[in-house]
Amino acid sequence: MCGIIGYVGYREAEKILLKGLHELEYRGYDSAGIAIVNSGLQVNKVVGRVANLENKGLVGTFGIGHTRWATHGKPTVKNAHPHTDCTGNMALIHNGIIENYLEIKNKLKEHAFKSDTDSEVLLHLIEECYGGDLKKAVLDALKEVKGAYAFCVIHQDHQEIVVARNGSPVVLGLGERENFIASDVSALVPYTKRVVYLNDFELAVVKENGISIFDFKNKQLQPAVKTVDWDAVIAEKKGYKHFMLKEIFEQPMVVRNSLVAPFNLDVKARKIFIVACGTAGYAGLTGKYIIERLAKLPVEFDIASEFRYKDPLIGKDDLLIAISQSGETADTLAALRLAKEKGARTLGIINVRDSTIAREADAVIYTIAGPEIGVASTKAFLAQLVMLYRIAEKLSHTQLDMSAIPQHLQTILTKSDVIREIAKKYCRVYNFLFIGRNLNYPIALEGALKMKEISYIHAEGYASGEMKHGPIALVTDEVPTVAIVPKDGVYEKMISNIEEVKARNGRVIAIATEGDEEIQRHATDIIYIPKGEELFTPLLTVVPLQLLAYHIADLRNCDVDKPRNLAKSVTVE
Repeated sequence: MCGIIGYVGYREAEKILLKGLHELEYRGYDSAGIAIVNSGLQVNKVVGRVANLENKGLVGTFGIGHTRWATHGKPTVKNAHPHTDCTGNMALIHNGIIENYLEIKNKLKEHAFKSDTDSEVLLHLIEECYGGDLKKAVLDALKEVKGAYAFCVIHQDHQEIVVARNGSPVVLGLGERENFIASDVSALVPYTKRVVYLNDFELAVVKENGISIFDFKNKQLQPAVKTVDWDAVIAEKKGYKHFMLKEIFEQPMVVRNSLVAPFNLDVKARKIFIVACGTAGYAGLTGKYIIERLAKLPVEFDIASEFRYKDPLIGKDDLLIAISQSGETADTLAALRLAKEKGARTLGIINVRDSTIAREADAVIYTIAGPEIGVASTKAFLAQLVMLYRIAEKLSHTQLDMSAIPQHLQTILTKSDVIREIAKKYCRVYNFLFIGRNLNYPIALEGALKMKEISYIHAEGYASGEMKHGPIALVTDEVPTVAIVPKDGVYEKMISNIEEVKARNGRVIAIATEGDEEIQRHATDIIYIPKGEELFTPLLTVVPLQLLAYHIADLRNCDVDKPRNLAKSVTVE
C-alpha cells in the first residue's frame, strides 16, 4: 500500500527521497510528500504524482518521504503525509491502520488536528509523550496504540529517524556515513545491498553513523544484516512501453528458471488448505484442481480475507499453503498465523526473499520471478502456478514433463500484434464476460480480473456451466465473451456454451488450440495456443488474456503499470 522512504547521511536528502518514492510508485498511491530538516522542518505535499514534488529546492541531509493510498480521509493535500505536530517541529509518515485512533483522538483535546487521518492522531500522541527524547516518546505512545503500522518520525532537534513496525513491512539500508529506510527493498538497492528487516514489535533509531534496534520494552537487539541478491537494473523497462508488457514477455524465462529452481518439500498432510488474495488467489484455486487431480488429496481453497472468519477446521495433520507475491499481504499473513496457532504446518509460496511470510512460514518456496513492478501481476502468477505443479508432482510421487512450456509461451508471445488488432475491435466496450471449465475456470476469473484492473472495463469470470443460471441474461452484441476452449476433456461442453452466447447475438473471442478448425465456425475472433498436455493448459491460456487486457488498456490510454485505486502490496486488512 503506502510507500515509506527515509534518509539520514551526508548527501542532500531531497534527491534521494524523491528517487526512492519513484521506486515505490508501483505500490499504488494517490498523494505524496516529503519532509526534510535543515534549520527547521520543511514539508512539501501534493495530490497526484511524485513528479509534482520535484524542483522545490528543499535543503538538508535527513528527512522522510511517503506515497499515500487513502484509507482514512480522502486524497487531499491535508491528508497527505508527512503530517506535522502542533509545534511544527515533528513530522510522521505511516503505513497501516490505527484501529483505536478515535479513542486516542478524544484524549488529545488540547491538540489541533489538520487532517482526517488516523496517522495524524498517532503523531499527536507521540507529541503528547515527548519530553526531549524522541525514542522514549514513541515507545510510550505505542503502549496505547492498537492496529497495524510501520511509521517513521523525525524532530528538527534530533539528527535521527525513529521507525517502528507492527504488521506492516519496513526495511533498513546500511551505508557508509548514511543509512536508509524503506517499505520495500527496491527503493534501497540503488544505494546499498546490506539491509536489516525490522520484525513486528521492533523499533529502530537510524542515524548517519549507524542504527540501533530495540523491542517495544526498550531492550536493545542485535541487527540481523542480510545481503540483497538482485540489482536495480533488473527492474528497468529495457525498451518496453510498460513494465507490465516487459513482465509478460519475461514469462518464458521465469517458467524456465522456476522449473529448475531448488525445491525441497518434505511434508505429509491429511488435508491441504490454500490461502491467497487476488491474482495469487486464482493461482491457488488452480493449484487446488492440480493437487487434487495428481495427489488425490483433499484441498480447500479460501480467499485469505475470509479464512479467519469461518473458524477453519484446520489442525496438526494439515498443511496450509500461503501464496503472496510480496510476502507481505496482510490477510494472507493473518491466515498463516491462525493456521500456526491451530497447529498446522505452513508453507509460503513467495517472490520476495526475507519478507514477513517468508520468515514466519515453516517452509518457503521462492518463485524466482524477479522484481515485479507492474501493479497487475503477470509473471509472478505463472511462477506461482509452476510451483504448485511441482508441489503436486512431489506429493503424488510422479514426474511431470513441463520442459516444452517455455517454448510454447514464446510462441504465444509472437502473437502479441495479432492480439492487439483484436483488442482494437473491443477496446470501447463497457462489459466483458470470461468463461472456462475445469482447470481453466480459475483462468477465466484471472482474465476478468486483469481486464478490470488495468482497462477499467467491467468484467466478470464464470464457470461456463453457470452461464445459463443467470449471467447469460447479460449477453448482447455489446457484451463480448472470452471463452477459454482448448482441446481438452470439456471441449464439447465449451462449444455448447459458446453457441448459447452466439444464439443471443453475443460476440466470442476464443482461446483455442492450434489446428482446431471447428472453433472457426463458432467464434468471432480466435487466439491460438500451441498443442500440449491438457494438465498444463492454464500456463498457456492465461497469457493471451494478459496480452488482451494489456492492449485494450493501452489503447484506452490507461495507466497500465499504476492503475487507479490499486496497490501492489496490500499491507492492510
